[in-house]
Amino acid sequence: MNQDELKALVGQAALAYVQPGAIVGVGTGSTVNKFIDALATLKNTIKGAVSSSKASTARLKALGIEVFDSNDVPELSVYIDGADEIDRQGHMIKGGGAALTREKIVAAQSKQFVCIADASKLVDILGAFPLPVEVIPMASARIIRQFQAMGAQAGIRLQDGQALVTDNGQYIVDVRGLKIANPLAFEMQISQWPGVVTVGVFAIQKAQVCLLGTEAGVQTLRF
Repeated sequence: MNQDELKALVGQAALAYVQPGAIVGVGTGSTVNKFIDALATLKNTIKGAVSSSKASTARLKALGIEVFDSNDVPELSVYIDGADEIDRQGHMIKGGGAALTREKIVAAQSKQFVCIADASKLVDILGAFPLPVEVIPMASARIIRQFQAMGAQAGIRLQDGQALVTDNGQYIVDVRGLKIANPLAFEMQISQWPGVVTVGVFAIQKAQVCLLGTEAGVQTLRF
């Protein structure tokens, strides 16, 4: 199977974690798009979804799935989202799609985080994938210098030659050259830097389950 087929496989497998009558937390990205397409087959048995991005909201609505504001839903039974990297303890790097802040918000209100990914995303140590950090624009240059002082390379993510602006009106700084041996401590450290909105390490809101698409089928990892 190619990568696209593996994404469809885990997207379908995630339906097993969707309870009848539930409002489902839905993430962002190409793998999640496969889950949204699969979720449409259950749209008459669920109440709807809370979405982590404008892009996912548009896809859900186009398929006839009602989207609720996160403030109107006290708790979600499950959050389904992908990862750019996931380690063997369930810690992740997320934010390749620039939705990390809203993803972390929806993850925080969910009882269970189910990560869906293909096998290439499983790593021993986080950091090979450039770490996204959502920042307030006026702090971007200083935050880049702080990462450089750690020995990393950092720069503002561009789109069509201009700084990419997130759904929240902020910038993304992508950081390369990291090896994140202690994801929890790293997340807590960077989150304290003035101007950081969200760091793309998900260690506090880590996955409890990962549905990993492999050539042998879906492998279920529990953390």
